[in-house]
Amino acid sequence: MTPRAEQRVRHRRRVGRRRALIGGLAALGVTGTALVAGGLLSPAGAATAWPEAKGGKPVPASIEVSGPYDGGMKRFYGTGELGSGGQDENQDPLFVLKDGAVLKNVIIGSPAADGIHCLGSCTLQNVWWEDVGEDAATFKGTSSSAVYSVYGGGARKASDKVFQFNGAGKLVVTKFQVSEFGKLVRSCGNCKKQYKRTIIVNDVDVTAPGGSLVGVNTNYGDTAALRGIRIHGDANKKIKPCVRFTGNNTGKEPTQTGSGPDGVTCRYTASDVSYD
Repeated sequence: MTPRAEQRVRHRRRVGRRRALIGGLAALGVTGTALVAGGLLSPAGAATAWPEAKGGKPVPASIEVSGPYDGGMKRFYGTGELGSGGQDENQDPLFVLKDGAVLKNVIIGSPAADGIHCLGSCTLQNVWWEDVGEDAATFKGTSSSAVYSVYGGGARKASDKVFQFNGAGKLVVTKFQVSEFGKLVRSCGNCKKQYKRTIIVNDVDVTAPGGSLVGVNTNYGDTAALRGIRIHGDANKKIKPCVRFTGNNTGKEPTQTGSGPDGVTCRYTASDVSYD
């Protein structure tokens, strides 16, 4: 085969993968500008190296953000009431993002408290958690049209959840990396107010040890689509890509009902997840 012919073959393969990704995401209602804005059409690549902080910024009380906020790659860490370093529930976050806020170029160090709270649609761009506290970020919007976008960045040392999805709407995680974690995304299994939630995880690097990538509630109509997942250091495939639960609004522990692709709640195929 000539070099030009090989180039045409590679191009056709790329186009085929791109169309397959678009088709899968379009089935979940992610189309047009949402694909581009979320970075979902970007080609898959190697994990980005963890950044070095450009100085530090202590946070004694939650920082409220409405609009864009560029952290300049400083390390933000809790002090005072935000500096316990514990895993207790109901801690305050380092950042509170109002509807439509964009937080970018932030390193969250330790103590991390309850990370970030999004009160409505929000974008987290190039945000890194060095040592996750209670949770890295919690999404709390109540509108079914809310969209939470996590683009780039990474998290490590999350003893439980990285992203806690308590509210309504759609969460898209793209070009992220995670290691030493319990769950990457969990649709709340026992919140007093429950919603249907849509989760899309695309082009993500996962390093063991870890528990599961996504946990969803079948009885509330949740869906999770996984594309371009690369799991490293898990030869025995202990990390579960998608776990299904029956959730409740009574505060009881939800019941796990199954795991793996089912074409309804957990929307992916074996080719969407690779292990090395």
